[in-house]
Amino acid sequence: ILILYYAVTNAANEALVSFGYDRVQISGVAAGIAVLGVVQGAYATEVLRGAILAVPAGQIEAARAFGMPPLMLAWRITLPAMLSFAIPGLANLWLIATKDTALLAVVGFGELTLVTKQAAGATKAYFTFFMAAGALYLLVSLLSGRLFGWIERWARRGEPHITGGGR
Repeated sequence: ILILYYAVTNAANEALVSFGYDRVQISGVAAGIAVLGVVQGAYATEVLRGAILAVPAGQIEAARAFGMPPLMLAWRITLPAMLSFAIPGLANLWLIATKDTALLAVVGFGELTLVTKQAAGATKAYFTFFMAAGALYLLVSLLSGRLFGWIERWARRGEPHITGGGR
C-alpha cells in the first residue's frame, strides 16, 4: 500500500511533469483498495484454479463424449461441480480481507481499528472501545460464517454426506 501510495505516485508525477502535464494525487483509500484487490484477486484466482482442477475428469470426459459444446460444459458441469470446492477458500479470503482493511490506516483511512484507537486515546476508555471494535469484528465474522455456510450447503446439494464414526 505504501509503495503504491508514495513511490508509484512520485514516479508517475515525475513522468507527468517531464511531459508537461500536471501532478496527480492518488487517494490513500484508492491505493489501499487497489492493493488489497490485487492481492485478494491473486489468492481468489488460485482458489478457483484449484477448485476447477478438483472437478473429476470423468465428468468432463462424459460431457464431451455426449457432444456438449465447451461453453455449455463449463456452465452445466464444471462451474456447479467446482463451486462446492471453491466456497470454503473464498469464505476464508473474505474473512482475511475484512481483517486486512486495518492496513488502510497506514494511508490515513479512518477504518474501524484507527477510529477505535483515536476514540480510546481521547476518552482513555481503551477497554470499552477495543471491546466494541472486537465485538464488531466478531459479529462480521459470525454473520459471514453463517452466510458462507448456507452458500456451501446450497452448493453441495445433491452430493452424498460423509459422516464420521465407525467402520
